[in-house]
Amino acid sequence: MKRKNWMLLMSLMLALSVVLAACGGGAADSGDTGGEGGEDGGTVFLNILTGGTQGTYYPLGGSFATIINSNVDGAEANAVSTGASVENMKKLSEGDGQLAFTQTDIASYAANGEVMFDKAIEGFQAIGTLYPETIQIVTTKDSGIETVEDMKGKVVSVGAVGSGTYANAKNILEIHGLTMDDIQKRDLEFGDSTSGIQDGTIDAAFITSGTPTGAVESLAATTDINIVKFGEGKIQELMDKVPFYSKDQIPAGTYGLEEAVDTVAVQAMMVAKSDLSEDLVYNITKSIFENTDKITHSKGKQITVESAQEGIGIELHPGAKKYYDEQ
Repeated sequence: MKRKNWMLLMSLMLALSVVLAACGGGAADSGDTGGEGGEDGGTVFLNILTGGTQGTYYPLGGSFATIINSNVDGAEANAVSTGASVENMKKLSEGDGQLAFTQTDIASYAANGEVMFDKAIEGFQAIGTLYPETIQIVTTKDSGIETVEDMKGKVVSVGAVGSGTYANAKNILEIHGLTMDDIQKRDLEFGDSTSGIQDGTIDAAFITSGTPTGAVESLAATTDINIVKFGEGKIQELMDKVPFYSKDQIPAGTYGLEEAVDTVAVQAMMVAKSDLSEDLVYNITKSIFENTDKITHSKGKQITVESAQEGIGIELHPGAKKYYDEQ
C-alpha cells in the first residue's frame, strides 16, 4: 500500500515539473526582441540610444518612446542616456539598443569604417533625418573670445574623444589653421562643458546639438554668453572640404543673443537595427512622423516627412522606405 502511495506521489511531482517548465519557456519567449512587432503575442522591447541628459537627443528620445508606446502595438520603447552619436553606433552593433540617434556624418563614417571607426559597422539602416545639428562654440561675453582664431592657447572643451562633436571641432580648427595642440583641450560632455564655463575653468566649448540646447540654456540663465564666430569665408571653405556640413544660423534671442550668428550644421538622424522587421519599422516610422505634434521639444517643429530623406547618406530600412513610398 505504501509503495502505491509513493509511486502516485512521484507521478504527481513529475507532472507538476513538466507544467512549470512549460510556463517558464513561455515567459522567456515573451521577452524576445527578434523584431516581429509583437505579432506572436509577445512584446518587442526597444532601447532608443540617445545622448546626454542635457542635450537634445535625450528629451527627443523620451518623446519618441512615448509616441511608439502609444501607437505601435506589441512594442515597448525606452529612451537610454548615452555618450551620443559615436557611442550609439558602437552600442547598436553590440546589441545594446535597437534604435539610435546619430549625426549623418557619423553614420556614414561607421558604415564605411572611417575616421573614428577602425572597421565598418554593419547591421544598421536609416529611418530618416530629423533636424539640423548646429555647431555652437560657446563662451562668455567677458572671455574676450570673438572668433575661432581667438581660442588659440585657451582652455577649450571639444567633446568626448571619438565623439561627433570632437570630429566637428577638429574640422573647424583645421579650417582656421589650428590643431588640437594649439588649445588646452578638454574632452567633456555638454553639461560638464557649460559647468566649466560657468565656474571659470573652461574658456569655450564646442557643442553640436539642436538649438536651443538645454545645457547652454541653463548656462545662459546665469551668465551672459557669446557664440564664437567663424573667420571670413571659412564657412564656405569648410562646406567645400567636408560635404556633410551645411550653412546654419543661431537666431537672435536664442540664449539671449542680441544678433544672429552664422555657423554650420550636420543633420540629426534616426537609425535602426537591420534585423528589425519591415512591419515594425514601418509602424515606428509612421508613428513618429504622423505624431510630431506630440513631441515636447521645440525641434519637433522641424521633423517632417518631407525632409526625412534629405542627406541620409546610408541605406534606408525597408520599413521606412515602405512608409515614404506611400507618401
